[in-house]
This record gives sequence, C-alpha cells and structure tokens, in this order.
Amino acid sequence: MDEKDKKLILDFARESIKTWFFQDEPNINEVIHLNEERGLFVTLHKRGNLRGCIGFPYPIMPLYKAVIEAARSAAFHDARFPPLEKSELRDLKIEVSILSVPELIMVNSPKDYFREIIIGVDGLIIKGLFGSGLLLPQVATENNFTVGQFLNCLCQKAGLPFNAWQDSENKIYKFQAEIITE
Repeated sequence: MDEKDKKLILDFARESIKTWFFQDEPNINEVIHLNEERGLFVTLHKRGNLRGCIGFPYPIMPLYKAVIEAARSAAFHDARFPPLEKSELRDLKIEVSILSVPELIMVNSPKDYFREIIIGVDGLIIKGLFGSGLLLPQVATENNFTVGQFLNCLCQKAGLPFNAWQDSENKIYKFQAEIITE
C-alpha cells in the first residue's frame, strides 16, 4: 500500500470516530477505491496505553467499510473500556493493522509451532471447542515474547488454559499484518 493510501486510512479511521459524536457518517469519497475485502484491526492508544482494539480477522467487507466499523467499535464498544469521550480525541493515537488471510499452521507435534511462528511477523488465532482468540503480530514484539510466551498469551486471551496450544483439538492459524500508525 502506498503512503498516500496509508495516510487516507488513518485519517478516515479518525474521521469515523469523530463523526460518531455527531451521529453522522464519514465521507467515503476519498477512500471508496479501497474496496478490496481485507481483515483489519483498529487499535487505539491514549498516552501510550491501550484504549481499544477491535477488528475483523477475515476479509468479510471492503477495506473502507472495515475501517469505519473497526474504528467505531474500538472507540465505543470494546468491553474492556468505557466508550470514548469526545475530549479524549486529542490524546488518541490510531493504529490500523491490515491482515493477510489467516492460514492453519499444520504441525505433527506441538513443538513444531516453535519452527513455524516468527515473532514480529506472525499474528496468531486459536480456535477450539471452548474458546477462540487472536493476537496481532505487534503484541509479541511489544512484550518481548518468545514463541512459547506468545502461544500461552494467545490461549489466555481465548479464555483457555495456557497450554491449550498443545492440544491437537485446538487449531492455530497465523497471519501477517501491514501496520499503519499515526
């Protein structure tokens, strides 16, 4: 993605949040060409702290629509935080992660994951009978995780025991992300 489109996406994510306060819709004219279906997450930081993060792991809608939905959801519907207040906008830093399509990691043994997962490149999804969860690639880098720590944290995010990644009934997928940040 070129630099002009990256800036458009960040500006559009911010506009999507701002217009919510006025019960209005953002102007899509400049971003309508960003219509490829892509998975996407919007992460909000306030003064260096997480303030919201929501998105879509799979390509289910055009990119510009995913930006609207994810930005507004991260700002107003992340259950971990109260809805964003208008006064917080000036302290908000927006990060958009555009995802590749998740691929199942095929392993013969759980220790094969250590060979298949690249810290700082791969994000992870775990799907099991008792929960599922996702961690973006930057989570491992920001926390200096090893592959084992990344897998344990992924399980925790899914509400599963730390070692659930070792259970062959639980499936682990990896994806990559193009990260755009203000």
